[in-house]
Amino acid sequence: MTSSESAKALLENLEDALDLLKDYSVERDGALSVDPLPSLLEQCQAACAEIRAPAPVRTVHHMACTGGSLICKCLAAMPNTTLLSEIYPHSDMGINHRGPSFFCPTDLIYRGRVAVRSVDTQTVQDVFQAGLRAMHESLNAQGRHLVLRDHPHSQFCTDLEADALPTLRQLVEDVLPIRSVVTVRHPLDSFLAMHAHGWIYFYPFTLEEYARRYLQFLKRYEDVPLYRYEEFVADPDAVLTQICADLSLPFAAGYEAMLPVISMTGDSGRRSDRIAARPRREIPNEILSDAAQSASFLDLCQKLGYDPAAS
Repeated sequence: MTSSESAKALLENLEDALDLLKDYSVERDGALSVDPLPSLLEQCQAACAEIRAPAPVRTVHHMACTGGSLICKCLAAMPNTTLLSEIYPHSDMGINHRGPSFFCPTDLIYRGRVAVRSVDTQTVQDVFQAGLRAMHESLNAQGRHLVLRDHPHSQFCTDLEADALPTLRQLVEDVLPIRSVVTVRHPLDSFLAMHAHGWIYFYPFTLEEYARRYLQFLKRYEDVPLYRYEEFVADPDAVLTQICADLSLPFAAGYEAMLPVISMTGDSGRRSDRIAARPRREIPNEILSDAAQSASFLDLCQKLGYDPAAS
């Protein structure tokens, strides 16, 4: 190609380019101006924004004997939901009650903690978080929703140093997105139920000490939506719909039909296939006296919006 031919070809290419630019051009002050096309970085940012974020892990937190089993059974009945009951990797309760001869071949954490040369707290936490990530990834790929039911009783109602340990929520949110709720019941009712079951894992076993520990639990979860058991049993559909919304779970009517076939640890309450309020247990005289004198109990009732009167 001669020099004149090359120059002609270059001129034609330039004219074609100018024609293309006219489609994006506007006239400003008598001159042709072309708005800049989006940069590669902006295009990448827009593409990344369209990538779907991983689904959160959902966590439900409640003290013992507060109706949490019933609420979690309802959540377990929701579509594509996998709920793991009573989870807290730093719990000593199973360790102390079962011992090294207890048969549990699937539990690395338990076996590590009862070994002759046991693993430390950080290793327990690392194993839990690694396993949680693997389970979450697998269930997320299947379109299933992972819910962890906490076991705060292990942390706040035993001889563990509660404030020195991370909560289940902290352990989860360190490695994965999370949505959480707290459920509560009148503390007098939950304490009476614990008294009736003989679940005495802290000393002194008084209403004052229980309320103090309950307040300690609530302080660690003060930024989490809170639901009252009494409101749930009064209108299960309405409250469960709100809980599912907070947890980003699908709500499906007809869940009550599933309750009789859903088995769950911690299901120790007065059982029935019907969701309904129950009369208060008989109150021993010493607990009546504690209820009238306990400053922490009064503070707890006020914080949760309950009438402290024992009648």
